Amino acid sequence: MQVPIVLAEMSNSYKALAAGLSVQGVTMYLFWLGIVGMGAGAAYLFMMQGSLSKTYKKVAIVAGIICAVACFHYYRMANIYVESLANAISFDADGKVVIGTLEAFPTAYRYIDWLITVPLMVLEFPLLLNLGKKGKPLFWGLGLVSLGMLIFAWVAETNPASSPTWWICWLISCGLWLVMVGMLFTSVTKAASFLPQDFHPYLGAMKAFIAIGWIIYPIGFLLPLMGSGGESAREIAYNVADVINKVGFGVVCVGAAICLSKHEEAGTLPASS
Repeated sequence: MQVPIVLAEMSNSYKALAAGLSVQGVTMYLFWLGIVGMGAGAAYLFMMQGSLSKTYKKVAIVAGIICAVACFHYYRMANIYVESLANAISFDADGKVVIGTLEAFPTAYRYIDWLITVPLMVLEFPLLLNLGKKGKPLFWGLGLVSLGMLIFAWVAETNPASSPTWWICWLISCGLWLVMVGMLFTSVTKAASFLPQDFHPYLGAMKAFIAIGWIIYPIGFLLPLMGSGGESAREIAYNVADVINKVGFGVVCVGAAICLSKHEEAGTLPASS
């Protein structure tokens, strides 16, 4: 009967390590990986400013801010998750680890992060196009659609899984995501037509992050329907996707900015019509 006493003396982090490679344990490790990945990504992207002309430095700054904000929120989410996991862990009579239901998931922090970082991500497109006043409709359109997508998704996730509100808000959020993808492949593509040909592969990769890389989010949203462990599986999907989509997207944005900076310095960058 000494196990509960020993367990009570452990720190939350030490208790949570008893989860091992369970779904909950892997989720915890991926929160920690997210902190390191986002922090390293922010440092790298901020340092890349030196490779850019004055016109495009803001692209690296915004990409760095996205990862830095995410790094802070991942630190907070990791602490919440570890505390919740530690409280859910107990031992049976044979000393085996038993993981009960986690009381809290860092859903609110997740959406606070996305409400800041996702609009900044889609606004990298008009920043790279550098259209000035002509780019305002694109700037506001992408920003507002991304905010609407997140607000409806947040409302959905705060309602019971599979409830009518849960399904309706999820479908509206998915619809707004498709609107955003449509804008990228129509309005953004048309607006970028004047830019050099070697820039367009970067633009294509950026659009692919939104159109393909973001598919994991609506899929992850459905994972709680799996029942026990579904919420942790959702967090695993979100954590992996966040690191890839934020850091990877930022690196591609900076690559695009380097391409345009070289053309600007060489005097081969055409003006928008």
